[in-house]
Amino acid sequence: MLDFDIIDAHHHLCDFSRSYPWLQGPAEPFRYHGDDRPLRRNYLIEDYLADTTGFTLAGSVHVENGAADPLWEADWIQNVHDTSGVPSVQVAKASLAGPGVLSHLERLAAVPSVRGIRDILNWHPDPRYTHISRPDLITDPGWLKGFSHLASLGLSFDLQVFPDQLDQAAQLAANHPDTSIILDHAGMPIHRDPESLRHWRTGMQKLAKQPNVVTKISALGTNDHSWTTQSIRPIILETIDAFGPHRTMFGSNFPVDSLYSSFNALYTAFDEITGTMPERERRDLFAETARRTYRIPPEPTTGKPVPHGTTAPT
Repeated sequence: MLDFDIIDAHHHLCDFSRSYPWLQGPAEPFRYHGDDRPLRRNYLIEDYLADTTGFTLAGSVHVENGAADPLWEADWIQNVHDTSGVPSVQVAKASLAGPGVLSHLERLAAVPSVRGIRDILNWHPDPRYTHISRPDLITDPGWLKGFSHLASLGLSFDLQVFPDQLDQAAQLAANHPDTSIILDHAGMPIHRDPESLRHWRTGMQKLAKQPNVVTKISALGTNDHSWTTQSIRPIILETIDAFGPHRTMFGSNFPVDSLYSSFNALYTAFDEITGTMPERERRDLFAETARRTYRIPPEPTTGKPVPHGTTAPT
């Protein structure tokens, strides 16, 4: 078991009394993440903390969970933060090509725990994989105009794309050097044959050359439902090799990745795979890169999150 703090850089909560379009409607045919019927329920902070039992959780980053009303979701997560101390910060949802995007972003930037925005860009010709209806949204002038507001509002951008889009992502980062970009899910290597992995590796190395980009290793089960420590080892080590520990962080992607393993199994694998690395680098991967990237205040814990505005026990 890890003997130092972790900050989970990517997880979700769900209040199923509200609308989450991606979890509604027919379950079949299953999309690439598999049978999501077990996710069609509440997943509240109590459920998340139960999943993380046994680890010294020093904080977490909530990433928008596709709620139909992103403003409600941001306010709800802020309330959870104020009540429970976790999530520490959040990444909210905005459609950057949508009408009135500047006022939407200003509204989200005013929520104290909001650090960044996600607008999912995954495009794939196979309808089971794609999240959007067009392959060129990342280069669309209207979308780019929305993206250009982020830096002035102090907002980062969580970038979620597939390997075929990593070249476009590198160009986006190069054209907006003042915007902090966090690549979600290690570039989502959804195909694991040698040629696909070579293509993913090349794209990751190109993106890593942009100094305003960091990455998070998460959703490994989403892309490998029957993962083992051995099957995810090269993805983890090659991602770290491309970006360095100082620009790489670990996230659980729970509850989605609870479809494939327990939190304990996932973080035990992270621990085993990085076990020979220097402690300083491991602390970056498990907590400090997330703390720096998402501007999470250093708050000591004793294994339980500290409620906002209180003092941790000594």
